[in-house]
Order: sequence, then structure tokens, then C-alpha cells
Amino acid sequence: MRKLSRGLFFVRAYNSQMLSADVSAKSTRAYVLLALAVLFWAGNSVLGRAVRSEIPPIGLAFWRWTLASLVIAPFSWRYFVRDLPVIKKHLPILLLLAFLGVGSFNTLLYSGLQYTQALNSVLLQTLLSAIVLVLSRVFFGVKIRALQVLGVAIAFIGAAIIIFKGSLTTLLNFRLNPGDIIILLAVVLYAGYTVLLQKRPKIHPLSFVFATFILGAPMILPFYVFESVTVRPVHLNSLTLLSFLYVAIFPSILSYLFYNRGVELVGANQAGLIAYMSPVFGTVLAIVFLGESFKVFHAFGILLIFLGVFIATRIRPQRS
Repeated sequence: MRKLSRGLFFVRAYNSQMLSADVSAKSTRAYVLLALAVLFWAGNSVLGRAVRSEIPPIGLAFWRWTLASLVIAPFSWRYFVRDLPVIKKHLPILLLLAFLGVGSFNTLLYSGLQYTQALNSVLLQTLLSAIVLVLSRVFFGVKIRALQVLGVAIAFIGAAIIIFKGSLTTLLNFRLNPGDIIILLAVVLYAGYTVLLQKRPKIHPLSFVFATFILGAPMILPFYVFESVTVRPVHLNSLTLLSFLYVAIFPSILSYLFYNRGVELVGANQAGLIAYMSPVFGTVLAIVFLGESFKVFHAFGILLIFLGVFIATRIRPQRS
């Protein structure tokens, strides 16, 4: 009997160890995918600001998703046809997710970038994590842990240090403008998309992104037509075509596949923390491509971001 008990103890210990290793592997894979998604989105904000004089914002959003739908169609079509009965059954939630994640978020982001700086956009997007925590609590009763609050606060301070270049004067002179308000609304809507991903139907990932793309792009069409007639149309040239190609492939197809899977693996609250990597990636991109130098405030801000994310992720992630 004693041998049997000892054997059962070792079996339970082994199973517990294997479960812990499985959770750890899932978490690592999830954060790699989420980090790649944010890397591509950081480039998206910079590009949206850079081409604002060449490409109108709603035109950029419309052609981003239209081209993304066309690019991903050959790869997703057979899964989409197979999953069509489930898609039809869950059409209301898919329409809502398409509105939040495709139809509204980037349209508002590009519109806001017409009136504010890319750095302001990056700072406001780091609020995603805090908003996700609140929405998860309000709509699904998910507890907000003290470690999460502490980690979010530390990471936000680190992001602000990078964005304001360690200058208290720059921080005190920061003012919200109409563009910032538009971007903040976009972030709130995307937080809603993140939280509601747990309600997505059980279909192939390619089916899901293709469905949201083809549902979301037509939502932008009336606004695009209005913009083309009353403001200015899109003029096709090498710059616009390359811009459309980048935003269609990297911050759209790849980022959404990576982000959706990351949220599935670790849950909305944990996934939202990856938004704090945006200023880190912005710093790296500026150093590599713009020749900017690495300063002390960069190091201090990045250290605080990693510390905050580390603290907040001590909460055991949701299992998929």
C-alpha cells in the first residue's frame, strides 16, 4: 500500500511538472507572437503619420483591408468554405468583431494621425492594457489582481519616459488634441475587440481573419467614397502602392493572426500587456533606420517596461 501511495505521488508530481512546462511553452509562444504583432503595428503608426499628406486616412484604411482580403483569400478559401455553416451561425459576433478590429480601429487611428504625432499615438496605444483589464472586469467579471495593476503602472511609466525622452518639461507641456481623442477612442474599441475574442467561433484562424476582413472592409466603403468626393481621392503611385502592400501584409494579415492566437493562448488581460512593447520597438526602429542614438532614458524606460510586464505576468495565464 505504501509503495502504491508513493507511486501515485510521483505520477501526480510528474503530471504537474508536465502541465507547468506545457503552460510555460504556451506562454512563451504567445508572447513571441504578440511581440511580432506589436512590432508590425509600431511600423504601421509611423507609416500612417509619414504618408498622411499623400494618402487620405480612410482611403488608407479601406485599401489596407481590401488588399489584405485579396492577399489572404487563396490561403483561407478552403477553410472558409468548410467553416461557412459555423460562420453563418455566429454572424452577429463576427460582425461586431469586424467592426471593432477592422472597420473602426485603423480608420480612427489613421484619422487621428492627421492631427497628432506618431509618438502621441504610441503613448495612447499603451493604454490598451489598462482598458482591457477594466472591460474584462465589467463584461466578464475577470478579477483585476494587485500585481497586474502594479505591473501596468510601472510599464506605463517606462513607456512615458521613452516617449517624452526623459524630459519633465516635455511631459508637463503634453496636451491632448482632437487627434489624440480620436486615437484614444480607437484604442478603447480595440480593447473591446481583444476582450470579445473569447467569444469568437471555433473556426480555423485563416477562416476567422478572412471573415472579419471581408465583413469589416465594406463598413469603411461609404466613408471612403465620401472622403474621395469631399476631401481628396487616393492617387496611385509607387509610394501609395508600397504603403498599401506593407499595411495589408504585416500589420493586417500577420499581426492579426499572431495577435488572435496570442490572446487565445494567454487571455485578453495578459495579451494586452504587450502594447507596452510598442515604444521599445519604436526606439529600435528609430536607431536602426533613422540613425538616432541610444540614450540613458531609453535604457531606463525599457527596463521599467520589462519589469512591469514581468510583474503583471506573474498571474497564471488562461489555458486555451
